[in-house]
Amino acid sequence: MNGHTRQLPALAANCTISVIIPIYNEIELLPIVLEHLRVLPLNLELILVDDGSNDGTEQFLETQKHLPNCQVVRHSQNRGKGSAIVSGLKVATGDIIIIQDADMEYTPSDIVSVIEPIIDGKTNVCFGSRFLGKIDGMRLPNRIANYFLAFFVSALFGQRITDEATAYKAFRREIIKEIPLTCKGFEFCPEVTAKVLLTGEKILEIPVNYSARTFEEGKKIGYRDFFVAIKTMLKCRFLKNG
Repeated sequence: MNGHTRQLPALAANCTISVIIPIYNEIELLPIVLEHLRVLPLNLELILVDDGSNDGTEQFLETQKHLPNCQVVRHSQNRGKGSAIVSGLKVATGDIIIIQDADMEYTPSDIVSVIEPIIDGKTNVCFGSRFLGKIDGMRLPNRIANYFLAFFVSALFGQRITDEATAYKAFRREIIKEIPLTCKGFEFCPEVTAKVLLTGEKILEIPVNYSARTFEEGKKIGYRDFFVAIKTMLKCRFLKNG
């Protein structure tokens, strides 16, 4: 365990954490992510959702699906990150559910800090904020886009947050299971953020570490997703069935 990992209250011993990992062509980094997750001092349920990968991920997951506390879900074709998360939610059984990307942009040991306020009963929803923590390598346009997205959340839903687009979103299971999600792609983040706040829940933020990838290294989200996020938040806020 590295220096970021610390012991949780005794209550954590009776708490199962479902980690949903949406995966698309991450054969190089996925094994590293899983290695980091499996040494955490948590009762984990790993839910690996292969979103139609064609790089050897399917074959690798064959070696994982019979391991303890591990479920593998496969889409026959690529549907998008949101669809993968929704598929994972359908089979998640943990007391707390958190999303983990299949790369190493985030530090898996930070999961301990993100779920701790939920275990302690301080909140039902906790986000790991990159902008409260340490960021390495994020391009200025991406940084600006993230600031604007956080501003829109604050303006539209009345709660100030610093990082709407963070991957580390953790929920008490009964909260996230009641959120009607329609997302297919990266609009999962704005949709779930908006709909959680519309229920009256408050989002607590905890600092996390982030090391950005480039598109050449496999980053998949692009500038068009910024406009999709804005549209999604407006739809959730002003349309009855948004």
